[in-house]
Order: sequence, then structure tokens, then C-alpha cells
Amino acid sequence: MAESLISDISDTARWVATYRAAESARPDALFDDFLAAELAGRRGAAIAAAAKRTLLGAWFFVARTKLIDDMIATCVARGCDRVINLAAGLDTRPYRLDLPADLEWHEADLPAMIDEKQQRLALRTPRCRISRHRVDLADPRARRDFLDGAVEHADKTVVITEGLLLYLAEAEVRSLSADLTRPEIAWWITDIISPAFVALSKPALRGKMNNLVVKFGPATGVGYFEPLGWTVEDCSSHLVAADRWHRLPPLLRPFARLPQPDPRRPGWLPTSAVALLGRHPD
Repeated sequence: MAESLISDISDTARWVATYRAAESARPDALFDDFLAAELAGRRGAAIAAAAKRTLLGAWFFVARTKLIDDMIATCVARGCDRVINLAAGLDTRPYRLDLPADLEWHEADLPAMIDEKQQRLALRTPRCRISRHRVDLADPRARRDFLDGAVEHADKTVVITEGLLLYLAEAEVRSLSADLTRPEIAWWITDIISPAFVALSKPALRGKMNNLVVKFGPATGVGYFEPLGWTVEDCSSHLVAADRWHRLPPLLRPFARLPQPDPRRPGWLPTSAVALLGRHPD
């Protein structure tokens, strides 16, 4: 059996950075991630090459990045004074987005990822106030302790879980949602996939990407979060967005132009979206 190119979930950070670098090099780039190529390195390029025949191609990650960029901008325009990025990986938004200088941005990830990022970005200047935290987010107590400190004195916080929930069990997602139920947290930005997407991902990732285990794809789609106290303020399909921005491969374009399924009832279709969730009024 071939050795997996992904030794742990942190390797996905290098994979995604490769796609951000390629997008940034385009003359019609949707965003300018000038640090991505440096952070991705050879390993990121190797993982991206192995992923060419999976569902998770460049179009998927470019659309996700841009959709989340835009949702963050929406939150900032509505008074967001703090951002918490869980499993932040090699995300560089504090260095490339137009952000208020007094905005507080907190990143949490495993110690090895945080240490690597601190070292590689030590000479770079962020556009806001950034703090990085070594946290095992799979440890509920450690996660809650981190959140307690990260939201202190905040008024309107947005939490980002980009590329995280799909690797969690349903019980873990429910636990995380409960931890985010705090008066200081106004929004939650997350991506979500359908059960069919989960099913198709498993055979597609076999071989050189065996260490990726995709788990979470609720049958109720984005509606999963509503009984947990969240309102769906926005929900945007990766497929439709990638088509709108002319990033979709030709074979997929007809599917983007068909009537799209209800995001609360994805059914048998392999759908994916980014959602902006808000809290129910008290």
C-alpha cells in the first residue's frame, strides 16, 4: 500500500495553502494570499497533486476561501470586534484582509502547527492584533478554557471553523456548538457537507490520502444547527459560487446551473456550502 501523504489533519493546511497560492498568481485572482506559496512548500504541492482526482479540487477550496472572506467582511461591517479561528492551520487572513487595526484575532491549533506558523511569520506584520494559542481542540476542557480567555471583554465575536467540522463525529460537533453558546459570540462561520459528499469522499481519498477521515455530513444540512440555537443568516454553495467566479471545471458547470437542493434537505446529492450562523434572540 502506498504511504499516505497526509500524516495528520494539519497536513491539510499545506494542501489548502497550495490552492490559495495558485489562485493568488492568477491575473483575475479572487484574493491575494501573498504568503501561501511560502507556507505550502513542496509537501503542500505533493498533496494537491494527489488530490487532483478527488472531489476536493482547487475550485472547492478557492470558493470556500472567498466565501469565508466575504462573510468575515460582513461581520466586521456589523460591528465584529473579535475573530476566533479554530484549527486555523496556515490561514493568513490577518495579513491579507482589510481589517480594523484594533480588531483582536485569536488562532487556536495544535502546538506543532502554532510553533511552525510563529516561526515562519515572525517577520511579517498583521493588519490587526493577533494572538496564537496552542490548544488541543479535541479536549473539551482545553477548548473551553481557551474560549473563556479568547472572548474576554469581547462584544461581538465571530468564530470560524473552516475545514474542521467534516472531520468530527456528530457528538463532537454538538459539543462544540454548546461551547460556542456564549453571549460574546454573535456569529459562527463554518463549512458543511451532505451525507452523499461524505460517502463519495471516502473512496476518493483512498491511497495517498488514507489518513483523512471525513465523518460529519448531517442529513438536515445547514438545518442541523437550528435546534442547537443558531439561525442561518447566509448559506452559499461552493459549487454555485465557483461557477459564478468562473473557477468550476467544465464537467461540473451543468450541475451548478441546475435547480439547487434545499440546503436543509440535501438528499442524495453531494453538496457543500459555507454558512454564516447567528444566535437566536434571547
